[in-house]
Amino acid sequence: MKKLFLSTLALFCWAMAWAQGPQVKVEGGMIEGTDSSGVKIFRGIPFAAPPINNLRWKAPQPVVAWKGVRSAKEFGANPLQKNVFGDMVFGSKAFSEDCLYLNVWTPTRTYREKLPVLIYFNGGGFVAGSGSEPRYQGLTLARKGIIVVTANYRESVFGFLSTKALSKENSKENGYQGSGNQGLMDQAAAIKWVYNNIEAFGGDPKRITIDGESAGSASVSAQMVSPMSRGYFSQVMASSGSLMGTRHVASLQEAEQFGDAFMKKAGCKNLEELRRMPAEKLLDLYQTVGFQTACIDGKFLVEQPIATYEKNQQAQVPALIGFNNCELPVTFMLGKAPTLENLKPYVQSFFNTNPDDVLALYNIHSDADIVNRPGYELGGDIFIAYSTWKWLDLLAKNNPQPVYRYLYCHARPEMTVQDKQPGLAGGTTEKKGNEPAMPAVPGAVHSADIEYAMGNLATNPMFKWNADDYQVSEIFQQIYLNFVKTGNPNGLGLPQWDAINGKEVAPVMYIDLHTRQVVSPKIEARYRTIDRWLMNK
Repeated sequence: MKKLFLSTLALFCWAMAWAQGPQVKVEGGMIEGTDSSGVKIFRGIPFAAPPINNLRWKAPQPVVAWKGVRSAKEFGANPLQKNVFGDMVFGSKAFSEDCLYLNVWTPTRTYREKLPVLIYFNGGGFVAGSGSEPRYQGLTLARKGIIVVTANYRESVFGFLSTKALSKENSKENGYQGSGNQGLMDQAAAIKWVYNNIEAFGGDPKRITIDGESAGSASVSAQMVSPMSRGYFSQVMASSGSLMGTRHVASLQEAEQFGDAFMKKAGCKNLEELRRMPAEKLLDLYQTVGFQTACIDGKFLVEQPIATYEKNQQAQVPALIGFNNCELPVTFMLGKAPTLENLKPYVQSFFNTNPDDVLALYNIHSDADIVNRPGYELGGDIFIAYSTWKWLDLLAKNNPQPVYRYLYCHARPEMTVQDKQPGLAGGTTEKKGNEPAMPAVPGAVHSADIEYAMGNLATNPMFKWNADDYQVSEIFQQIYLNFVKTGNPNGLGLPQWDAINGKEVAPVMYIDLHTRQVVSPKIEARYRTIDRWLMNK
């Protein structure tokens, strides 16, 4: 009987040890994750205190310590948001103001390997998205030798509200007369957390690359100029977006005026009343007044980002930045029938120049051109491509470290379902009634690159991925991996890629089935021309 008892006890202890996940000590205490065939995954790690109650609209505060071992097997809550784009898919079902959590995928065996690290910030226009989205998951890239981190940040009214009362409160408590940018400060806090804790996961704090797409890309352009985050990362990658280009970043006064008008519409006399308002009600009301994002708050951003880049005072690190060749059709902004008659007043207002000159620049000579490749190029530049080009141009002139530019060109395949259509944020939306099918896109639309670069095609079952798609994904993944590991995208099995620093006509890597480096004076001249129009040069 005694032997049976001891055998049973031994079996029980073995089973418990086998069931126990990997454990790591971080700021706040011990966490326990899961193991996926050699990649250790830790989800829902708090990197700051919950920004709720009196901490609503405060800068991120230190993590609240816990006792015992905290489970890190499930994603934390997504940032509270509305279904703005209609097509996002999340790994967590919860949405909350209490959203400051990050996730780590590490292939470490000894926890002492000093592995390079990639931190990815989600897109979503600063009003939607989450680090739990399947397309951002780091399992595939981690299996190839890097640590991948995704991190949430406050969005919408919770991430970017600025009011005079908030600025006054910050002046008393923190010594700076400003407010806003809470979401960008969350990102800076996440970067710093990774810098301070990544060694526990087998990572190297001196080899951190920050990355993002769309709003995440704009975030990277902001982190490069912010005194709050410079020094905590060593490289940057970004896809489709920056804070430079078609609009200036709001001044503190402009942001405060917007926020004060919002507080008045909410029927609140002071900040205390606004903090007591239910989060969902705040979010509903915010949808009716428009959106405010970054501002020159005096702490995270101390001046217009373009000024910092022009003075070469940004983080001077290697950069790999690009955008897609068919980001958005101009018909999306037009809101009218796609005719030359309707398009001319729109482009004249946007570019502040003769509309015939604009249309000639894009080879738009007929109504048919508007809905085909020329219309996509015009719409893409207005939407986000030009602002990304502007960032690249500033870095090419002012950054002492190598800068690499790409254009992603591979179109996604047909969809697997007939009752849906591609959405702006990369997923799918329902077709309405007898709405006709959208014409085939002549290239890569906005956000279509994400699953390819991250090796996550299989997480999106809405498209008929084929061998060509997986081949392009392998190429894009290798580019990412080479750069994260070495600061240079070049490597065996890839075409030669030259940096754009100091070059009049930038070499651009066209990423597609036939990935190749292209030098195009004609395309460069297009951007120089619209740069003169938009910057009034």
